[in-house]
Amino acid sequence: MVRLAVIGYGYWGPNVVRNFHAQPDCQIVAICDRDPGARARAETLYPGIPTRADADEVLTAADVDAVAIATPVSAHYGLARQALDHGKHVFVEKPFTATSAEAEDLIERAERGRRTIMVDHTYLFTGAVRKIKELVDGGTLGRLYYYDSTRVNLGLFQHDVNVIWDLAPHDFAIIDHVLGLEPEQVVATGQAHLNGHEDLAYITLYYPNGVIAHVNVNWLSPLKVRTTLLGGDRKMVVWNDLEPAEKLKVYDKGVEITSRQGIYDLLVSYRSGDMWAPRIEGGEALYQEARHFLDCVASGRRPISDGRAGWRIVRMLEAAQRSVEHRGAPVALGPGASPVGRHRGVRIIHSHGTVAATPAAL
Repeated sequence: MVRLAVIGYGYWGPNVVRNFHAQPDCQIVAICDRDPGARARAETLYPGIPTRADADEVLTAADVDAVAIATPVSAHYGLARQALDHGKHVFVEKPFTATSAEAEDLIERAERGRRTIMVDHTYLFTGAVRKIKELVDGGTLGRLYYYDSTRVNLGLFQHDVNVIWDLAPHDFAIIDHVLGLEPEQVVATGQAHLNGHEDLAYITLYYPNGVIAHVNVNWLSPLKVRTTLLGGDRKMVVWNDLEPAEKLKVYDKGVEITSRQGIYDLLVSYRSGDMWAPRIEGGEALYQEARHFLDCVASGRRPISDGRAGWRIVRMLEAAQRSVEHRGAPVALGPGASPVGRHRGVRIIHSHGTVAATPAAL
């Protein structure tokens, strides 16, 4: 039985509590939030679970095996560090940390203490993403060309992060998980209109072998859109996450060049075959994710979205942020085989050809 304390009972915390509370081998021993109103809501729904205002009480408690952190990102590092230093396993909301240096430090502490860190990249546990990875790994799509995502809606505006740090982690985590590649270069543009933080952004990630990913995130859209396209040389996938039934559609469509003798001799043939909607597994993704975390704590296995995965996503977020701050200047990412014990920088490539090094613990 894993004795779990949940820190943060605001927007996402109630979902975390509900899904861990439903696990047969998990006992929630405390819900912690500084807001009296949040604690009152928790006490109404879970009268048998104690609530706390001070996180230190649960982070140092001997009867707590693991903590789930569902707070603003600025608090993630401090809470997770204290939890690890007191021998707790950690489940933490996305993004993992506010900087890649903080992420690296947490990974080192977890490995020293042989504790599990898992980052809450919920989409990886949806039936749609699991099916997409199955299609990619099985070669159904062939050689991948691109990943194109639109993730827009009106709000919810965040006070501590911009739209990149709020919405882009979802797609960055999916790309990282499905492609299994790290980007070589990031280009991003964005603009702040209302509260000082960028509320819309366009991000392009360049990968090896000609793979390109584009992510559009926006808090100012009149419509909520969650649509992703993956294109390969054999088949293409359209994923509409708002579709109630057929979320995934696989198209047997493509383009082939049959002659390359000269620019005027190119013969382009278009293939247009069937469309099919694969069956995807149902169930709440966060429940599956909570189950995975508990299994990893019990077995010592590394989670799918472990600290290293979280570090890679934060690294991409930092690069996108630097590019936005330099009005779309390409940001080159160095190799990132292992975060532990290595410190690297990213390079901002200016249009006039000079390269400015920016120190970053990566």
